[in-house]
Amino acid sequence: ARAAAAAEAVVWIGYLQWHFRSGGTVEDLPKPVFDKFRIIECRDAVLAHDPPEIVTGEDGRPVTRWDGEAMKVHPVTGKKVPDDSKRVPEWRYPNARKAEWPAADFVVGNPPFLGNKRMRELLGDGYAEALRGAYADVPDTVDFVMYWWHVAGQLVAAGKVRRAGLITTNSIRMAQSRPVIAKVLDAGASIAYAIPDHPWVDTADGAAVRVSMTSLARTNEPGVVDAVAEGATLDDGEVIVQLSSSRGQVHPDLRTGAAVSSAVPLRANSNVALQGVIPLGEGFRLSPPQAAGITRQAPDEARYLRRYRIGRDIVQGVQEKFVIDFFGMSEAEAATSAPNCYQHLLVHVKPERDQNKRDTRRINWWLFGESAPKLRGGITGLDRYVATIETSKFKPFVFMDSDILPDHKLYAVCTDDAAILGILSSRAHQTWALAAGGTLEDRPTWTNTTCFLPFPFPAATDAQTARIRDLGERLDAHRKRQQSLHPDLTLTGMYNVLAAL
Repeated sequence: ARAAAAAEAVVWIGYLQWHFRSGGTVEDLPKPVFDKFRIIECRDAVLAHDPPEIVTGEDGRPVTRWDGEAMKVHPVTGKKVPDDSKRVPEWRYPNARKAEWPAADFVVGNPPFLGNKRMRELLGDGYAEALRGAYADVPDTVDFVMYWWHVAGQLVAAGKVRRAGLITTNSIRMAQSRPVIAKVLDAGASIAYAIPDHPWVDTADGAAVRVSMTSLARTNEPGVVDAVAEGATLDDGEVIVQLSSSRGQVHPDLRTGAAVSSAVPLRANSNVALQGVIPLGEGFRLSPPQAAGITRQAPDEARYLRRYRIGRDIVQGVQEKFVIDFFGMSEAEAATSAPNCYQHLLVHVKPERDQNKRDTRRINWWLFGESAPKLRGGITGLDRYVATIETSKFKPFVFMDSDILPDHKLYAVCTDDAAILGILSSRAHQTWALAAGGTLEDRPTWTNTTCFLPFPFPAATDAQTARIRDLGERLDAHRKRQQSLHPDLTLTGMYNVLAAL
């Protein structure tokens, strides 16, 4: 009976595919087909509400915001900045609540691929806040598709739906999405089938993203995970893939085997690996000639110029740059202490930050969006610290001078001990990080939450620690020496050779 029902579902879904690909719409579906399926528009699928209302201020006028798209040319810099005159109204969604889905045996969906930040931009602040308010049990850092996954998963866990199959962005495997999956699995559902990471090419508009595919059921039977090995890319952009299967309990990171994603943070590792700063405005960055121009006019202002590194500097070679850093200073203190730096930010940063939706970032426009005070405290008193890039093909750990501020796409491990660099560079940690971390597109990610906090550093003897420390020093020195001898040699290039060998 189950096989017959599944075969019938395949036939109906095949019909729908043919209908829509032939230019058909929901409205012209034959009635027997329409009665068989209930097709729900994306916004209404997860959030129900009374008719939306335009938000008004105390004066009764509509509250508006920059439309997020229109730009104008700045009269001083000649660069494009937000055009504040292009406004759209803010909307309120009264009585926002979880949407009720119609009764069904199967749920099949391809929800919209909207990231967490893009959800606000495209659906509006009011909708995003109403959605998060209605789903207090879903972390507000997840992408839009995870609300669909949450609803479908809860229905399966409650036995109201036999199976659910969804295509999502591959961010479903990332740390911020895993609590949603874990809650569904704890409620009684299981992942019967998954493809964690698959190329998705839309030949109509050329969009190329990475997706995950999951099928949920209420069963205690082991699930199947198909890993993808990618081959040649065809002329139309499609990719030839080969699948290799593993069988077992499927965990929230869409893996079988050891439940790596369930490892808990270790207190010994807290406040050691920290993300870098978020300047939030290109105007904070200065090239060496720009920095030299300021210090020629006002040598005393050099103390407000910090050396700065982004992820590309680690793997592709350093391009020297500086940032204006007024950490801990009021606007009056910044303007008085460093008028040249202040004037630069007034012209190059303030027009952009004036449109920021967060009050603290808009009002404190001369300060970084995130100043990372814990990181600053962690590297104070050190001559150097260990740094790595969050997302990259390879995961090198390098020493960086403590006067350098890392970007938020870098993690600083607040230690000058080469033994720690050696352990993090070891095959043991690299294997752990690949299993515990997620991916962005097809590149592994390394974060404090997933890779560092739960990692059990070895209880090495003094002799073993000394040996690892020596290897760590030699590794860091060797890479830097080779790069100084061959300026075009990048760390990515080195590791490509290592992988080939």
